[in-house]
Amino acid sequence: MGRWVLRCGLIATAVLLGWSARTPSLHPFDLAGPVAGLLAAGLILGLEKLLRGLEPAVLAGGLAGLLIGGVTVAVVLHVLPEEALPGFPPAALRLFLVLLFLYGGLALGAAHAGRLSPRSMRSSWIGTTREQNYKILDTSAIIDGRIADVCETGFVDGTLVVPQFVLRELQQVADSSDGMKRNRGRKGLEILQRIKKDPDVRVVFPEQDFPEIKDVDLKLIELARRMSGRIITNDFNLNKVAELRGVRVLNINMLANSLKPVVLPGEPMNLFILKEGKEPNQGVGYLDDGTMVVVDNAKRFLGRSIDITVTSVLQTTAGKMFFGRCESGEETAADGRLKKAGA
Repeated sequence: MGRWVLRCGLIATAVLLGWSARTPSLHPFDLAGPVAGLLAAGLILGLEKLLRGLEPAVLAGGLAGLLIGGVTVAVVLHVLPEEALPGFPPAALRLFLVLLFLYGGLALGAAHAGRLSPRSMRSSWIGTTREQNYKILDTSAIIDGRIADVCETGFVDGTLVVPQFVLRELQQVADSSDGMKRNRGRKGLEILQRIKKDPDVRVVFPEQDFPEIKDVDLKLIELARRMSGRIITNDFNLNKVAELRGVRVLNINMLANSLKPVVLPGEPMNLFILKEGKEPNQGVGYLDDGTMVVVDNAKRFLGRSIDITVTSVLQTTAGKMFFGRCESGEETAADGRLKKAGA
């Protein structure tokens, strides 16, 4: 609200200044001054909107290039003779050179701003270069929380992008009347604070929005296309839609599944039987990473750790599931007692 008040004040001030600068002696209703003030205010607001979306390094590089271009054109105009181009108005030539050097310096400075940052200079000193790459976080990945652990390991490079519309959605979840949603939203905000405090991770919060697009997932896809970035998510539907639109996705669930230990049929392991299985006499246990293991004839070992042998591995959309059989000596003794009772 305060920003809009300032903008309206700027426009009103520019129009008033243009009106006061008019020449009523020539024409009492001369509107050239107010129109010029309005155009100047529009130019300033457009420049403000453009600069707000730029990174500090790009902005600093552009200003440095603008300064260098100004100094250069001042030197050129000083040594340039009045009759440099016969038949060409000197004032027009000077204006053309000023615009050319200022714009050229601004463009070159902004384009090469990344090379002037301390990190890029350090990379150049050791002989390495790295292109800027953006990874855009969605709400589900932030609330999930595992992205913070991945960042702390140092495997995430480039820049993490958290758009303002994702922050607004996260805040809406945190302000929800539902206690479960409210806790999830607050957890997501805490995860963002944790990531932001990591000195090795660069996080930006761009204000770029797409008012014509209502769905947050579609806004993420559009932002990723414009920034040539990738989306980090664990939302299955967003993953599929983004792939259909040609946007690369980094799925946290797929990453977690790929890091699970490789277990082959025939390998032994020790497993704690936690609960009964769906089939008769089955027992179910879990590995340290949460992978489910279904063991035949292990129902009688509930609440105990036994030795098993993996018999097969099933790959599902949710991950891997292992099947095994008991190999404990206790089971052998129990089987023997059962056989005697049956005899």
